[in-house]
Order: sequence, then structure tokens, then C-alpha cells
Amino acid sequence: MKLANPAPLGLSGFALTTWMLSMVNAGWFTGTGVPLVLASAFAFGGTAQFAAGLLEMPRGNTFGFVAFCAYGAFWWSFALFVQFYAASVPVGFVGWWLLMWGVFTFYMWLGSLALNRAVQSVFLALWITFFLLGAADLFAMPALHVAGGYTGLVTAMLAFYLAAAEVINETHGRIVLPIGAPSAPEPSLRRQPA
Repeated sequence: MKLANPAPLGLSGFALTTWMLSMVNAGWFTGTGVPLVLASAFAFGGTAQFAAGLLEMPRGNTFGFVAFCAYGAFWWSFALFVQFYAASVPVGFVGWWLLMWGVFTFYMWLGSLALNRAVQSVFLALWITFFLLGAADLFAMPALHVAGGYTGLVTAMLAFYLAAAEVINETHGRIVLPIGAPSAPEPSLRRQPA
């Protein structure tokens, strides 16, 4: 039995929500736009992405399971934090939270080196984004915050591309949008039965 690929759903939820927040971080919009980011974070970035992660489990895809569930939970925790707790948390603590997400994303990037180039690019841009945003908060450097916003926009574009490629390529039954060959053979753990 062939299972549908949940990755484009998770990638799309991640990409759209990342794009919305990154426009604020880059200074394109003020904080008054954040309520729409929070709505996206709860519904699409959080819930749809977490669901995609759960759907990776029966496919035997540990990487997809961990990535989508973790970043879905990131968006839920971000939305909860901003909506209910932000006023009482010291700025430096937020910086550490972002840096820890950068650490998680860095080792996920290392794992992605066995996957296709598009996945590698998403995780590379994302860990850089987290480190820039975390350092901006820790060292009170607004320029790093803006740089993190722009790097987040790049991350979102890469994720949108990968989501589109997975949907379009599978629908057409051929490579329309290339994603780059994996750096290493795909482990048998993630192979689907024919």
C-alpha cells in the first residue's frame, strides 16, 4: 500500500509561517502584524506541521517525524509564549531559547547531509536564522535581528520550493523541479515498500 507523502504539507506550514514572522523580523512590518503570525503558528505552522510529522512515522521516516513534530511544537510554543507569557520573560532568556533551537537545527542539518540538496539548504538556512535571532536578543543587536529576518525569508523560500517540488514531481511522475541528489545512499529504514 502506497502512503501519501506528508512532507509537502509540513514544509508548506513551516514555510508560510516562517515567511510571515520573518517579514516582521526583517522590519517589513511592525509588531501589529504578529497576531496573524500567531494564527498561522497555531493552525498551519503548528498543527498541520505536527500532523505531517505523525504521518511520517508509519512511513519509517525518523528524520521527517522528528523535524515536523519538533518544528510544529516550536510554532505552538512560540504562539503561546507571545500570546500569554512574553511580557514577563527577560529578553536574554528568549535569546537562549532561540540559540537552543539553533543547536537542535544544527544537528538536524548534520542529519540532512544524507538527504537531498534542497533539504540540506533548508536546514542550513534555518540554523543560521536561529543563531542570528538568538544572538540579536542576547547581545541587544538589532542589526542581527534584521539579518535573522532576511535569513528567515530565505529559509521560507527554500522550504516553499521543496514543498512545491515534492508535490509537482510526484503529481507529474517525473522531475519537474530538481531537488538535488542525496549526498549519501538513502538508508533502508526510510525506503517505502514497492
